[in-house]
Amino acid sequence: MPFDPFEDRNRNNHDVNLTLDKAFVRPAGNGYVTVIPRPVRKGISNFSSNLSLPGMVVNNLLQGRIGEAGQNTLRFTLNTTLGIGGVFDPSTELKLHEAETDFGETLHVWGVPEGAYVELPVVGPSTERDAVGKVVDLFTNPLSYRLPSPEKYYGTGAAVAARLGDRGEYSDTVDSLLYDSADSYAQARLLYLQNRRFELGEEVPERAEIDPFALDTEGF
Repeated sequence: MPFDPFEDRNRNNHDVNLTLDKAFVRPAGNGYVTVIPRPVRKGISNFSSNLSLPGMVVNNLLQGRIGEAGQNTLRFTLNTTLGIGGVFDPSTELKLHEAETDFGETLHVWGVPEGAYVELPVVGPSTERDAVGKVVDLFTNPLSYRLPSPEKYYGTGAAVAARLGDRGEYSDTVDSLLYDSADSYAQARLLYLQNRRFELGEEVPERAEIDPFALDTEGF
């Protein structure tokens, strides 16, 4: 059983997130994929992913994974130069894939326990450990200190756009979970914990599922 001592509050937050999804996220996501051509959406998603790489390098180093830090550094360098700021992804063509990570994983490597399950307003499913990680990740990307305004906010805008693209692209799957499930809160909790523990190498999910809260970036 999931460790969920804050279930009443979590369910209230889940209802808030459903309301936000119905009122804004779902229609905006569907509109985004209808209006914006797929190649443009892909370029925005690439740009967003590329800008997140320096923060991942910081976490790679904090985890003692020097090889993965070098891999992400090289990927960032190639995509920023040959990929025109990260809009294109030549690194993947060269089989240089992203070593995805975050500060929540860093805490896991350091031995910090998962803690209770929480669902955060707007952000969505998480755990106490990952919630702390999300906050720290806001400050660990070196680009946030190096880029001037307004350039430093381009990544945030691209991440939001990419997230809307995910919502529209996987609309049927997400709608089925959120609006057709007998208990969408319990189903979302199960999927999040299964996928997150699998990412961290803690367990293998019983079945492959798409976690609508972790398609590219987490939360709504």
